[in-house]
Amino acid sequence: MNNLLNNYLADLVVEYHKLQNFHWYVKGKDFFTVHAKLEDLYNAINSAIDEVAENILMIGGEPLASLKDFLANAKIEEAKAEHLKSKDIFKEVQADFEYLLNSSLVIKKAADESNNYIISALMDNYIQNFSKNIWMISQVTE
Repeated sequence: MNNLLNNYLADLVVEYHKLQNFHWYVKGKDFFTVHAKLEDLYNAINSAIDEVAENILMIGGEPLASLKDFLANAKIEEAKAEHLKSKDIFKEVQADFEYLLNSSLVIKKAADESNNYIISALMDNYIQNFSKNIWMISQVTE
């Protein structure tokens, strides 16, 4: 469970910085709206980072804590420092969120199989949040 959660934590950390990068580099007529939405998304991911790390500690694990370890364990890739239009940003965010949703489902299944109700309940929240965000983002990427 510790490895699954640490990989998830690493992906969240990279996603946080990726969203922040997109927030800084978004361009286009919808800049103000997208800039604000990306800030909302990275703030939510930041809260998830803290929750996941604390829950790893609660179940007796040790969360990753260095950028080097996060990058070595993350499957989500960093964004380049380049200006992008919102449609391109949201396509990438949607793919990342779909990956994170799938990871949440895998962790929930493993938690349920080991009767780890703390982690299972935590994943329920992420399953709901990522599902909602994917649906919302899909409204602008179709």
